[in-house]
Formats: sequence, structure tokens, C-alpha cells
Amino acid sequence: MPYVEVSLPVGASCEAIYPILKQMEKYPEFMTDLESVEVLERGGDTTVTKWVSNVDGRIIRWTERDTFDDANFHIAYRQIDGDLKKFEGEWILTPLDAATTEIKLTVDFEFGIPMIAGLLNPILKKKVKINSENMLKAIKERLEKP
Repeated sequence: MPYVEVSLPVGASCEAIYPILKQMEKYPEFMTDLESVEVLERGGDTTVTKWVSNVDGRIIRWTERDTFDDANFHIAYRQIDGDLKKFEGEWILTPLDAATTEIKLTVDFEFGIPMIAGLLNPILKKKVKINSENMLKAIKERLEKP
């Protein structure tokens, strides 16, 4: 089961970063392989979102439930339907000082086809890691530009 964890310090407060992370429908601006994100339901501390990704010509679709813990600047997500057997993770914001926050993104996924998992999992893990790192860099650039 591939697991990816990336983190990056950003020169902004949790209060400045968190609203950007909550706007799931804007993630295609940060993730090159992500074609679309559609909010299907929004209520209280959750959303249900439909995602379409293109990973090297392979379309991957899933629907996830995103759970927001506003008090702790934390987002957990979990696939509720889709092409992967498992897809879940979290966003964790940790203040480093008054003006800097560490953004951590975790992704835990399983392709679900044992015969090809050994071949595809390392490739997908690398793609997920690169996309996650690029997403954090794009958020950092957006928040730190003058």
C-alpha cells in the first residue's frame, strides 16, 4: 500500500493557509494531473467532492468525503467511491512561529488490482509525491508573493 507524506514551511499563518486548502474545487490550479474537482455536497464540517485525474493518460475518478476541523486547521479525506481500492489522507497545519506554518499532506492509497499493483504502485507513488510537492510549492508561491 503506497503512502506519501510531503511537507513544506510556508511564510504564512494557519489562518491564511487553511481557507485555501478548504477550496477543493480550486485544486486543479495547483495540481497539473488534476482535470477537475466538483463539489457535490457542502454542509457543516464536510464536503463530498468528485475528482477526475489524468495520470500519464490514465483517467482516475473518485468521490471523497472531506472532513474539516476548523479549530485545529486539519482536513481529513477519504474516498467513498471510485477507481482505487483505497484513497485517503490528511492536511495538517502546524505553526512553526508567528509567521511560518508547516503544511503537511499525506496520501495513503491502494490500486486494488494485485496482479499489477507491484508494477503500478511505485510509479503512482512517485507521481503522487511529485504532484503533492508541486501543489505545496504552488500554495507557498501564492501566499508568499509580494
